[in-house]
Amino acid sequence: MAQHPATRITLHPHTRRVRIYHGDTLLADTCEALELREKGYPHRQYIPQADVDMLNLSVSTTVTHCPFKGDSTYYSLPDLPDIAWSYESPLDEMQEIAGRIAFDADKVQETVE
Repeated sequence: MAQHPATRITLHPHTRRVRIYHGDTLLADTCEALELREKGYPHRQYIPQADVDMLNLSVSTTVTHCPFKGDSTYYSLPDLPDIAWSYESPLDEMQEIAGRIAFDADKVQETVE
């Protein structure tokens, strides 16, 4: 388990199967998720981009900055904005999440087996 910025964020690799759906559409399916736990936020599954169906997603105009992770890029479906995000160039302490995408569990169905 990796600990970052004064243990505010911990990363937990696991091999459980994680699937992300929007309705009947499978958006992501992986056994290589990295669970990010950040104080004050729900746990997030960061999925390798190779395991995400990027054809369904488009890059959003939304960009945010986290002082602990860096600048994020958001992704949308045609009928659902900003359902996922990634940190393409995260801060040095968070390089493990580079190239991974997290989904907003309030906007999609997430299953972890």
